[in-house]
Amino acid sequence: MSDDRLPEADRASGAPHPRETSALLGQQTAEAAFLEAFNSNRLHHGWLVTGPRGVGKATLAWRIARFLLAQPLAEEGEMFGAPPAPDTLDVAADHPVTRRTLALSEPRLFLLRRAYDAKKDRISQDITVEEARKLKNFFAMSAADGGRRVVIVDAADELNTSAANALLKLLEEPPENAFLLLISHQPSRLLPTIRSRCRELRCAPLGPDDMSAALQQAGVDSEDLSPGLSELAAGSAGEALRLVNLGGMGVYHEILTLFSELPRVDRPRALKLAESCVGRTNEARFELVLGLMDLFLSRLARSGAGLPPATEAMSGEATLMARLAPGTLAARRWAELQQDLGARARHGKAVNLDPAALILDMVLKINETAATLAAQGEP
Repeated sequence: MSDDRLPEADRASGAPHPRETSALLGQQTAEAAFLEAFNSNRLHHGWLVTGPRGVGKATLAWRIARFLLAQPLAEEGEMFGAPPAPDTLDVAADHPVTRRTLALSEPRLFLLRRAYDAKKDRISQDITVEEARKLKNFFAMSAADGGRRVVIVDAADELNTSAANALLKLLEEPPENAFLLLISHQPSRLLPTIRSRCRELRCAPLGPDDMSAALQQAGVDSEDLSPGLSELAAGSAGEALRLVNLGGMGVYHEILTLFSELPRVDRPRALKLAESCVGRTNEARFELVLGLMDLFLSRLARSGAGLPPATEAMSGEATLMARLAPGTLAARRWAELQQDLGARARHGKAVNLDPAALILDMVLKINETAATLAAQGEP
């Protein structure tokens, strides 16, 4: 099912794959909810694992998958008396299921994700119906082996319409002893019929201690850990790891410096930032800049609404936000601009607009809004 030489859509850059992560931090409530359902014999066939990106949803799904595949069916255990109820999802590292899932060679597990397109030398933009239709062969081939069968969908948000409908048919008429684990960052965007046929497991943002432990588990140097990093990552270890790997704290400093003189933006500096996002090799930086500009506007709007960030991401951030958003009028304008620029960014990416042009346009719109507020007496 896997070729180690190919990129994996469900692996964060510079991070272990969720199947390689043995410990899950900060999601005890979700784990307990699943164990309670298992031990009370109320195990639903469809599970929707939700929460912000990077908080451990995929790691939880893989833990559940290993657990289900390693646990004997009730009738198997009853030959020698009922086995004790498990109190953890842990499966030993030397268990055959653990070894096979790690190698993606477990015949009773199917991973549905965006496929690698060899012709275009890149990962597909969505999960296609061709990938979803492979589930039919999976269930046909694995049925003879007996036991449970598990499907992990990472992520369900990436299913195209045809693939989502194909998956819905399985949720409506699941094969015997089949369990589907759907990972979703934005469940509201899924088909209502898919959501209604799943039980939700909600994963929460990580607290500071769990965040630190998760990042160290992923190999992040303790010198890279800071309150500012945790603040920008908003409880997401995956986002914190992305910020570390892409130099996100430095990029956010560039953005704050650029906007520090609003409404007199430094155009050469703005152009330099925009041009740093051009080219295929800078696609990740382009996404990072877009995301951090959106986050800056969000924090700015919240600050003006009387909800300033609890922790400064950078020194001087709170002073800048107090100047640019001193009250509710400014807060409303910045919130409206955030929505407008978010829509512009999505459209620009959809039509392959030049990244430099898109970034520069966003910077100028931000400067224009700051100038308007200054003229109205709310700089």
